[in-house]
Amino acid sequence: MGLREWLIPRDKEFFALLADESRNVLDGARALREMIINFENREEKYKQIRDIEHKGDTIVHNIFEKLDKAFITPIDQEDLARLASNYDDVIDGIYGVAKRIMIYEIPEPTMEMGEFTEIVVQCVVEIDATLNLMHKLDQPEVEQRCIEVDRLENLADDLLNRSVGNLFKTNDPIHIMKLKEIYERYESITDRCEDVTDVIHDIVLKNA
Repeated sequence: MGLREWLIPRDKEFFALLADESRNVLDGARALREMIINFENREEKYKQIRDIEHKGDTIVHNIFEKLDKAFITPIDQEDLARLASNYDDVIDGIYGVAKRIMIYEIPEPTMEMGEFTEIVVQCVVEIDATLNLMHKLDQPEVEQRCIEVDRLENLADDLLNRSVGNLFKTNDPIHIMKLKEIYERYESITDRCEDVTDVIHDIVLKNA
């Protein structure tokens, strides 16, 4: 069945739920950026990110519930499940970073935290746009945006290597341990973003 055949009324509910999930993840990424930029208000932003993560759980639960009840779905059920689950991992990762910042009582954001956050936001912006392209059979643009997420993930890899290397030039082992985990969690978010675009790319190839 071609992708254009998806667009019948009973199928649009799945795409609406995926769009809700994407907006929610984007809200989480932007809230993390606000947390880093306005660090004096980090407690408030942390609570906002926590609420966004909980909302994401509800959206994904609804997607899986509807998948269980659906006889026909616009996309292969396994692909839909992978897409929803992988994208949920992204907001889980964002919440994980925010939580570690609070638990470890980080006194101020590092330059690297700001750089990681911007990469994460850019990745999620690209994913949000890519999800919207699934309806249009625009395979070249989907591929272009997937390549961009891959480029951003490589930037995060390089940033992680530099960041950890710089940490080990300092003499505070507790400080090193805390920031190393936070940096690694940041990089893991970009890995999960790449997982999401891989699923989207596969869906478009299979249904074009």
